[in-house]
Amino acid sequence: MQEQKWLITGVSTGLGRAFAQAALAAGHTVVGTVRSEKDLPAFEELGPGHAHGRILDVTDGEAVSDVIAEVEQSVGALDVVIANAGYGLEGTFEETPLAEVRRQFEVNVLGTVATLQAALPHMRRRRRGHLMAVTSMGGLMAVPGLSAYCGSKFALEGILEALGKEVAQFGIHVTAIEPGSFRTDWAGRSMTRTPQSIDDYDELFAPIREARQKASGNQLGNPAKAGEAVVHITSLDRPPAHLVLGSDALRLITAARTAVDEDIRTWETLSRTTDFAEGAQL
Repeated sequence: MQEQKWLITGVSTGLGRAFAQAALAAGHTVVGTVRSEKDLPAFEELGPGHAHGRILDVTDGEAVSDVIAEVEQSVGALDVVIANAGYGLEGTFEETPLAEVRRQFEVNVLGTVATLQAALPHMRRRRRGHLMAVTSMGGLMAVPGLSAYCGSKFALEGILEALGKEVAQFGIHVTAIEPGSFRTDWAGRSMTRTPQSIDDYDELFAPIREARQKASGNQLGNPAKAGEAVVHITSLDRPPAHLVLGSDALRLITAARTAVDEDIRTWETLSRTTDFAEGAQL
């Protein structure tokens, strides 16, 4: 594979780190963003001369644009950009403060939008490139206790699907990466948890929260293999618009989409009753 230049946000831990390691192992140059100065040396030591760290808060749109413009000048034209930075927010819908929901969307959605928007003009001028963002299996299905998180990832799915259709004419690929449960600290120290305050939800949600905490560190997904899968699709002439990672994600997404299809079929007759007798079809 020809050497590529990558930019990945959020490489200090988790899947972002795994994507960076796989890209470096494949001979690519990787610019990785971290939140703290102390995380820079550990990242750059992964590939001296090929791993370049940058400090960045993805919720600062101006800083995102500045970093990507600087990288284009100092490191070179970016071939692959992965908006990976984000976090999980656990708590029932009623118990989650609006401020926490807003923060979830600022990081997971607007941080991703800022990253892809900053990279897109450079790729559009070159008529090539691959934009990716890490959504989640929670962007195509939802579970109790993750309403804000799943909502943010569902939002990304819609944005990415529309974006892919807009930029295909420029030779730019767009992929939503949809991981299942991987052996990272997503469900551990990286997750924000809202306090439980309403007893009515305990019977439903307490076992879910407990199971998630117990599984942390023993998840099915192998981050290194996820990194290899992502590197693989960047070598394809026609990479997927959706990359589901993990057998658990395949099972849960398939079940969720089957349920949606069943609702559509069941209520098709009622759905058709809302049309004018004559009108324009999209």
